[in-house]
Amino acid sequence: MIIWIASYPKSGNTYIRSFLSAYYFSNDGNFNFELLKNIKQFPSSDFFESEFKNVDEASKNWILGQKKIKENNKALFLKTHSCLGQYHGQPFTTNDYTLGGIYIVRDPRNVITSVMNHFTLNVEDAFKFMANTNKNTMDPYSKDYRTWVFLSNWSSHYSSWCKSKNFRKLIIKYEDLESDKYETFRDIIVFTNTLLNRTERVDKKKLERAIETTNFNVLKNKEKNEGFDEALYNKKEKRNKVFFNMGFNNRWKKLLREDIRKKIEIEFSKEMKELGYI
Repeated sequence: MIIWIASYPKSGNTYIRSFLSAYYFSNDGNFNFELLKNIKQFPSSDFFESEFKNVDEASKNWILGQKKIKENNKALFLKTHSCLGQYHGQPFTTNDYTLGGIYIVRDPRNVITSVMNHFTLNVEDAFKFMANTNKNTMDPYSKDYRTWVFLSNWSSHYSSWCKSKNFRKLIIKYEDLESDKYETFRDIIVFTNTLLNRTERVDKKKLERAIETTNFNVLKNKEKNEGFDEALYNKKEKRNKVFFNMGFNNRWKKLLREDIRKKIEIEFSKEMKELGYI
């Protein structure tokens, strides 16, 4: 059965994934990039033996891939950026294969600048990316449909995960990882232990160490010194892009053009009001 770590791209998914891998897959809470291999991305080539020819073949295999995971009779953390729901009648997941989910949501006015950096887009194209209800992504280099992900737009992505009642979910605001770090990470462990039917108390020392060693600046320095396999390659500059880019220093009030800010607040007004962003 699966515990999903889900988010719209560039919303803190890898940050949470790093913390969870340090807490659950190390002896002392010390993080290293190798631990991330315990929490793989879905969909990806790790879960399907042969390549898919097209989108329809990919979406038809999502559940089949999860069925194989369930047959192993072990709980598994998986990262995803997929919209929850169906694509052309094919469900992304169901409660037959899912224990629960952790969904991380971030102010879209800050998401947009991270999307610009990650996907090499100007601000207008990044807004179109986030507002496109048909938006999807896949590995730009392999053209392997096993990596194809249906995103939809920012608001639909958020609503699909947060308003579904198919399985238990914990909703985390990215901003709370800065303002209420210890409490937020503790809540994640309590929720996850509950899903896993673990009765032990939160290991405070391990929790604190996991928080400390996955601090954004620590991750940024590790990427600088060691590299990071999941960073996209910049063909123009012939080097990997910086994955851990600005983190909490990404402040829309300083970085975002006024016209784009207004567009975002109009386009996503309903969900942003629900979340207290406006």
